[in-house]
Amino acid sequence: MLWLLLLVPLLAVWYWRKGRFARAAVIVSESSSFATGRRGWKARLAHLPFVLRLLALTALIFALARPQTKFDEEQVTGDGVDIVLCIDVSGSMLAQDFTPNRLDAAKEVAANFVDSRKTDRIAVVIFSGESFTLTPLTTDKAVLKSQIYSIQSGLLEDGTAIGSGLATSVDRLRGSKAKSKVVILLTDGENNGGQIPPVTAKGIAKKLGVRVYTIGVGTEGTAKIPVQSASGRIVLQDQKVTIDEKLLTEIANETGGRYFRARDNQSLENIYADIDKLEKTSFEVSALRRYTERFLPLVLAALLFLVLEWVLRMTLLKKFP
Repeated sequence: MLWLLLLVPLLAVWYWRKGRFARAAVIVSESSSFATGRRGWKARLAHLPFVLRLLALTALIFALARPQTKFDEEQVTGDGVDIVLCIDVSGSMLAQDFTPNRLDAAKEVAANFVDSRKTDRIAVVIFSGESFTLTPLTTDKAVLKSQIYSIQSGLLEDGTAIGSGLATSVDRLRGSKAKSKVVILLTDGENNGGQIPPVTAKGIAKKLGVRVYTIGVGTEGTAKIPVQSASGRIVLQDQKVTIDEKLLTEIANETGGRYFRARDNQSLENIYADIDKLEKTSFEVSALRRYTERFLPLVLAALLFLVLEWVLRMTLLKKFP
């Protein structure tokens, strides 16, 4: 229907040519008296009815094209997985062998992982020398991502209490009724603190049917870590990368999970993508699409233009015989 808009400029050209020929056909014997006179207000308004008629035609064409607004709504239902993201926040997680450092890289991929899990409940636990539940199980992705991005090193007593972090994570899943319960534990060191040994935490996870995926973060050899010097300045210092891969492998294997080693940002992203594929959820998305017709204002506008044209022709621009 919008192709009909081509009529508007054609009619405008026709009107202009018609007026031009009409003026050429007028013969005045003496026009000197008209040359000095100014155009009256009626002459100025003479073309307004035609303009109003063109506007009415344009509005009607748009109305015939049936303008609509579309509203899409998705309802997601299904059986999800309850997942706990257990993240090491010890001082060594500030090592810069990842961009910009291990902790920020871990936060970024964790937030992306949250977005990819449509129907899952997810919790966030952080640990260093002790452990803390940052967010309980929830499906509120905005809250989860906000809490993940707010994670900082130094929030807890320093150290690497892998057993405490795992035990707190498993405790978050104790009352879960989900078909699958998962902990993704990410660390860059060896267990050196906490009140619960990793072996004990592993046994609890196994007993409760919690599958644990473990991720060791760090390059081979050494990595630069920011430390405070005696003068109070922050300097970069080379520190050996020591990850207890044997312990992390045992925890993963005995609980039905897998151990992964991340040596850079890309490999860390790939690990979370692999876990995402391993932990499938069944969900159904039902789409609802609604259309609302928006032609009525255009029809009313066309009627208004036509009424104004009629009023002008019957009053100010009325031609008397």
